[in-house]
Amino acid sequence: MSFMRGDFLSRTRKLVKGLAKAQPAWLKAMEQAPPATFPRSAGKIPTITLPEDVYVKKFYKKYPESKSHDAIKFHAFDPPPSRVFALRVLELKEQGISEEQAMAIADMEYLTEKKTKKKAYTRLKEIARLQGKRLPQNPYPSAIKEIQAEERKYVRDRFFNPKMLEIVEKQKAEAAAERLSRGGDW
Repeated sequence: MSFMRGDFLSRTRKLVKGLAKAQPAWLKAMEQAPPATFPRSAGKIPTITLPEDVYVKKFYKKYPESKSHDAIKFHAFDPPPSRVFALRVLELKEQGISEEQAMAIADMEYLTEKKTKKKAYTRLKEIARLQGKRLPQNPYPSAIKEIQAEERKYVRDRFFNPKMLEIVEKQKAEAAAERLSRGGDW
């Protein structure tokens, strides 16, 4: 039925009319109350752009490592650093500062904030060492380290889970049998 045009109702009508299919019980009811049809776009869907998108792109050009270090958390209330940077540039431009100066100021604020976070964590570690306690978890981890922490349990699981070990043994046996069937042990 994929070669036929039209919605489900019109396709079924064509099949019944052409005697290719018996009339289903639901056809009469569906003809009286057909399903809603949704409008289709008449071409290319326009992209949504925000005023700060230009500065977000410039931020990522200047700090490409920020894409992987500063995670974008959709469930968080805090916007990613690139958005904060871009919004700050727009705010400064509204105050009458030139674009170059606004970007320089926002850039300086971003770097200062990043250094402050790093110093705060270093200080936390020093205090924990002095008190003889376990080192605290980094409150500002990079996105890569967060992902690795989530995946760590699955990586360990593949070595100790009996089901995984059974699958591995089965694959080894199949590979050995295939090598023997090809006529040699390579």
